[in-house]
Amino acid sequence: MKENTTNKVGQQLANEAIRAPQVQLITADGTNIGVIPRLDALAQAREAGLDLVMLSESGAYDVPVVKIMDHGKELYKTKKKQTEAKKNQKIILVKEIKIRPKIGDHDYERKITQAVEFLKDGNRLKITVQFHGREVAFKAEQGGQLFDKINRSFIAEGLSERLGEEKESNAGKTWSKMFFLKK
Repeated sequence: MKENTTNKVGQQLANEAIRAPQVQLITADGTNIGVIPRLDALAQAREAGLDLVMLSESGAYDVPVVKIMDHGKELYKTKKKQTEAKKNQKIILVKEIKIRPKIGDHDYERKITQAVEFLKDGNRLKITVQFHGREVAFKAEQGGQLFDKINRSFIAEGLSERLGEEKESNAGKTWSKMFFLKK
């Protein structure tokens, strides 16, 4: 059975948690000492006032690779990197508007106004046309007409040159299209 390099919390094994009898030691300055007994490696780490941290379960000599380092400082650095990466990521939301083929004019205008606002805010837009009962028999005709009307409305709003279409799903009682604004 292979030994885990992480404990239950997800942190790397350190100091006495490392159970292998032999380890490949790397010092704090990056020098590769080679394969030595675990107790000798622990003694060197304590002497330096640092921790012995397992980097890999098996290195070049089929023994765990450990390094002498300040484990708390390393955990702090990785946590800071993760929070920085999370700050810099851009979250793109998919907003959905559901429409029926027999939608009233005022309702249609309100839905298009919402759609334009969603697109201008930088979100992706999914427009779903829902068919009920006998409308499913005329799905291709009515759905095509409705999406043509939607495209004409986007052109009237001045979004035609920046508007992009992605996925189209035409299954069952629904017909969906994804829209986004190109940068």
